[in-house]
Amino acid sequence: MADHYYTNQPGAAHDEQQFTFKLRGNEFRFITDAGVFSRDRIDFGSVLLIENMEIDNHARVLDVGCGYGPMGLTAAKLADHGRVTMIDVNERAVNLARRNAEANGIKNVEVRVSDVYSGVQGEQFDVILTNPPIRAGKEIVHRIFVEGYDLLVEGGEMWVVIQKKQGAPSALKKLQETYREVIEVDREKGYHIFRAIK
Repeated sequence: MADHYYTNQPGAAHDEQQFTFKLRGNEFRFITDAGVFSRDRIDFGSVLLIENMEIDNHARVLDVGCGYGPMGLTAAKLADHGRVTMIDVNERAVNLARRNAEANGIKNVEVRVSDVYSGVQGEQFDVILTNPPIRAGKEIVHRIFVEGYDLLVEGGEMWVVIQKKQGAPSALKKLQETYREVIEVDREKGYHIFRAIK
């Protein structure tokens, strides 16, 4: 079986490229590579989440499955007096996210290798963002929802983007079982944006 982006060390040969992309009024330059999620352009779901997410400028934010960094780096621009922690199981993605933070002059971020939440145990966040790794399977996706609850402060929020055909109905059910309130913020082209409040 060929490995994919949800793996610690992708075997795909390096093939770096760069592109620029405007998010929330900021022009970003991204370096990407083979073996990371959506390497040719920022995927529609991530862009939809970025355009909808509400981040206070003092927020402590966690980006779960950060890839090369579009969601977390945009969050860092919004939380300019806050702090963003970006985690991914994929070491190649983590290295790219660090380089992209540097390339865009973003200082209030830290990027770590982490299998689900292993790298942030005991920490607390105001907001968790995730475009969950569907190809890792439903069990991992639902662990992100459930285990994220304990990492959020009271009243904290988890923002999720997920496609209907990739499990949005069961994701919504799991979020509703776990969180005090779940709001569908947006729906477009089969993608749903959920805001789950602790």
